[in-house]
Amino acid sequence: MKRFAGFYFLSCNIVSLLFIISTTLDTISKDRPIKDGTTIVSAGGNFELGFFSPGNSKNRYVGIWYKKISKEVVWVANRANPLNDTSGILTVSDKGILLLNGTEGIIWSTNSSTSLRNPVSQLLDNGNLVLKDGTDLVWQSFDYPGSTLLPGMKIGRNLVTGLDRSLTSWKSSDDPSPGEYYVARLNTNGYPQIILWEGPVIKYSSGPWNGRLLTGRPQMKPNPYFIFEFVMNEKEIYYRYDLINASLPTRVVVNPTGLIQQLVWIDRTQSWLLYSTAQIDTCDRYALCGQFGKCNTKDSPPCGCLRGFEPKYPQQWNAADWSNGCVRRTPLECGTRDRFLKYSGQKLPDTRHSWFDKTIGLEECQRLCLRNCSCVAYSNLDVREGGSGCLLWFNELFDFREYAEIEQDLYVRMAASEIGSDGKAKRAMLIAIISTASAITILGSLSCQSSLENASFISIFMKLSHFTGGQEGKQDMELPLFDLMTITAATKNFSSDNLIGEGGFGPVYQGKLSAGPDIAVKKLSKHSGQGLEELKNEVVLISKLQHRNLIRLLGCCVEGEERMLIYEYMPNNSLDCFIFDDSRKIRLSWENHFQIAMGISRGLLYLHQDSRLRIIHRDLKTSNILLDSELNPKISDFGLARIFGGDQIEEKTKRVIGTYGYMSPEYAVDGKFSMKSDVFSLGVLLLELVSGRRTGHFIIRATITIFSDMLGYYGMKARPWN
Repeated sequence: MKRFAGFYFLSCNIVSLLFIISTTLDTISKDRPIKDGTTIVSAGGNFELGFFSPGNSKNRYVGIWYKKISKEVVWVANRANPLNDTSGILTVSDKGILLLNGTEGIIWSTNSSTSLRNPVSQLLDNGNLVLKDGTDLVWQSFDYPGSTLLPGMKIGRNLVTGLDRSLTSWKSSDDPSPGEYYVARLNTNGYPQIILWEGPVIKYSSGPWNGRLLTGRPQMKPNPYFIFEFVMNEKEIYYRYDLINASLPTRVVVNPTGLIQQLVWIDRTQSWLLYSTAQIDTCDRYALCGQFGKCNTKDSPPCGCLRGFEPKYPQQWNAADWSNGCVRRTPLECGTRDRFLKYSGQKLPDTRHSWFDKTIGLEECQRLCLRNCSCVAYSNLDVREGGSGCLLWFNELFDFREYAEIEQDLYVRMAASEIGSDGKAKRAMLIAIISTASAITILGSLSCQSSLENASFISIFMKLSHFTGGQEGKQDMELPLFDLMTITAATKNFSSDNLIGEGGFGPVYQGKLSAGPDIAVKKLSKHSGQGLEELKNEVVLISKLQHRNLIRLLGCCVEGEERMLIYEYMPNNSLDCFIFDDSRKIRLSWENHFQIAMGISRGLLYLHQDSRLRIIHRDLKTSNILLDSELNPKISDFGLARIFGGDQIEEKTKRVIGTYGYMSPEYAVDGKFSMKSDVFSLGVLLLELVSGRRTGHFIIRATITIFSDMLGYYGMKARPWN
């Protein structure tokens, strides 16, 4: 019995000793400091704290890094005050956590305002270094983030203590001191939004939170990996994210070049995967299009003015300098006679000069805006459950861009005379309505049936003068005319579930004719930079062209203010959806690549040489190549195409339109286009098809740089783009 009691006593002591050892492996105390060369590790082994030298630097810093995976540093204590030798000691005293050098001078500390009686510092398994006095939390590293945001960390402001949690980039990969230019913080002037600064200059804005996501980050939509949260109450305002799967390491980093990136660790490849980047494209550059300008990467150029506005300085605007934005064509009356124009699917503009109220609805929001002469727009705060709250903008709108994925409506204040009118487009529409009135009267007793066969029975001879009244209107063409009711029924009232794409012309919907084929309906947006000229162009060209590698136009719909084109439906969408999507590109074999390349080339050869009309497409790119069910390519979008005469070689325009990156240098610089322009675009497209990477923007920048260097060599000045 005594032997058993002794064994029991010994076992208890061993367990107690192991417990003490395990609890001290992740802690620093007065009696257990750490020196350069020793570390502490969190209880679950996820993170490690110790001394390190970044990159090629010889300076020593105290930091926290991943223990089990690649040792990326996620937090640095003495960012601005490095040690120049290995004499550093990290300890705890009644003043908090202290970093001492060899002479016991304080290099860095947590600056506790009160004297601590029993201080202990512990590294938690989520990467948070905490300082406790007994059981009371005194300080934590999560309140002082560096360049990295970990799950559970907050970026925002404590309204009680004034603590402002922000992200600041490293100066370089060798220097973790605060970056000279890039700082990310949660703006609290007006309705909160995340803003990336370069010194005093804004580089990027996330847009405000709409209850589901930040309106400038459609990639934040619900997913199986992360949960995003925005909290705003009387005590604090912050944004953070948490993991659904805690075993998936992830971090958000502001890198030294100013990019905000979310990275996920892939255990199979033992590497970090770039999950998303805040600044994805050109339109993510803050206020690229200036005041009252809107940005859309699918347009070329990407900047346009809101409806009822025009460029403030047209000459600068035409030279691709959009920074001064747009001004109203018609001044506001500053009263209840003003009206509001609704914009859907938008990143909400910069909210630094805004006002909000969570308790009132959209109708009261509109009334408040009308009463204030400085109010220029309003919206709901929260889009959930039909919408709630009120958000008002004052004076000007900046950083406005189009996102089909965002379920958000914005109402922009306009003079009453601007609502329902659109200048030249309206006059052209009136011509079209008058010109087709007799035909509609004759056909009024007939109704277009849902099938394509019945639609062809009521086809009419539509003259081009119905659209423009131009000389080309002398050419007749036969094209089925669908009524609006048929198309509305086919697309389920243009349901968002049927939306399959959006371009410069407007949204494209999938539809199903009753007892007929699937169709794609391209609907001219009222806010589109393109209009009747492009509509006419597409109708004329595609209706006269017949080739297996060209998209087939089935008919059109012109009714009231609506203008639509109806095409054969392409179930595999566009080429860019395949080759730039890692999950879909693997479905394309090299034989598919070859057949797609040959098909595009055959289609272009037909346009240039074999058709009755010589056609220069002028906007050949991956998003304009559609794929049918068997992955056969079809060239689409002829809105910018031009017809050449039989002996015509080249033409010049002052209006350079298309997509930068696919444009030939002579077209981008001097406005000259020819068959060679399309061949250049084809070359870029084929490079992207083979490589699976977007090379267009790189090519055009490199080409323009070479041209500029050549001009400089010969003592000439580069000409501005027309």
